[in-house]
Amino acid sequence: MQYRMLGKLGTKVSALGFGCMRLPITEDGKINRLEAIKLIRKGIDNGITYVDTAWTYHGGESEVVLGMALKDGYRERVTLVTKCPVGRQEFTKQEHFDQYLDEQLQRLDEESVDFYLFHALNKKTFEEKVLGLNLLERAMKAKEDGKIKHLGFSFHDTPEVLKEIIDSGYFELMLVQYNIVDQVNHEMINYAGRKGLAVATMGSVGGGRLAGKNLPEEMKEWLTPGRENYVDLAFKFVLSNPNVSVALSGMGSGDMLNDNLSITSSADYNVLTKTEKKSIDGIAKRFKELCDLVCTQCKYCQPCPNEVNINFIFESLQRYQIYGDQAKAKSYYSTIGKTPWAQGKDASACEECGECLEKCPQGIDIIEQLKKAHEILSAK
Repeated sequence: MQYRMLGKLGTKVSALGFGCMRLPITEDGKINRLEAIKLIRKGIDNGITYVDTAWTYHGGESEVVLGMALKDGYRERVTLVTKCPVGRQEFTKQEHFDQYLDEQLQRLDEESVDFYLFHALNKKTFEEKVLGLNLLERAMKAKEDGKIKHLGFSFHDTPEVLKEIIDSGYFELMLVQYNIVDQVNHEMINYAGRKGLAVATMGSVGGGRLAGKNLPEEMKEWLTPGRENYVDLAFKFVLSNPNVSVALSGMGSGDMLNDNLSITSSADYNVLTKTEKKSIDGIAKRFKELCDLVCTQCKYCQPCPNEVNINFIFESLQRYQIYGDQAKAKSYYSTIGKTPWAQGKDASACEECGECLEKCPQGIDIIEQLKKAHEILSAK
C-alpha cells in the first residue's frame, strides 16, 4: 500500500480509504455483517489505514458494523472518520450536535473518533446550521472533552461556496467529489492543499460509473491493456494530484477490494503516462456526451415517500445510456417491486412531491430524470 501525508497534520494515511457506504448486503437490504467485518479487516490487514462512515449510511447500521470490525486491535491501526448529519430536518438545535455525536460513539462503541465531519455541507447548511446554530462552539468543546480529535466537512455545492468554507479557517480536512468525469473541484483541491488542509475524495470511481464492464466498442480504446474497466485510470487520476491525501472507495466485495488494493499498492499508482492522460480526456468527454445524469448512487434521496426506487432506476438508466446494454437495463427496470433486490416502485409512482430534490447533493432534477427513465426503460 502507498501512503500520503494528511495535509499539514504531519501523519500519513493509506492512499486508498475504505468507505463504508456500500458494504455487502443481504437480500433484505441489511448489511451482511460477517462478510462486511471480514472485508473491512482484510482491507486493514493489507495496509488500509483510513476508514470512513456516517450517521446515514445503511440506515445507521454502517457505524455499528464498522465498530464491530474495529475490535480486536483494529481500531489502533486506522484513522476513524464519521460525520455529523447537520442536513437532517430534525437537526434544529445546538444541543443536537452533542446528541448525535454521543449516539454515534455508542454505535461505534468508541470513546472518540479521529475526524468528525459536518456532513454534505452546502451554502445553506453551512450558514444556517454550522454558523447559525454556533455548532463550532460545540465541536471545540467535543475536542476538549476528547470525543473528536480533528474537525472537517464533506461538501456538495459550487467551487465558490467551497472556497468560502475553506477560507473560514475552522477545518483540518475536507471530503469532496473528484473523479475523471467530475473535475469541478480540481482547483479548490489545489487551493486547499496550499493552505494545508487534508483532502479526501469521494466518488473516486464515479460512483461505480467507471467500474462498469461490457463497454461500447468505441470506448474500449481507452482501456489499459488487460483490463475491462477504467478503475485503474480512475484512481491514478485522483491520486496524481499531490494535494489529495486519500481516495475513498465504497467496497462491497472481495474482488473490488483486491483490485483496488493492487492498483494503489503499485509503484506507479500516481503517475500518469501521456497515453493515460489522453485516455482520461477521451473518457471524460465521452461520458458527458452519452449521459446527462450525474447520479453517484449515494442514495441520499432515499427513502422516497412514494416508495420510488430512485437509485436503482438511475443505475438502470446509466446502464442504458453509457454502456448501451439496453436489453438488460429494461429487464432490470421491469423487475422493480418483484424481487428482493429491486424493492419499491418504478418511476411511474412519482407524485412530484419534490422531497428528493432537497436531498440530492448533486442538484439533479430527479423528477424530470425519472420521467425520462420511465419513458426510455418501459418502452417496448
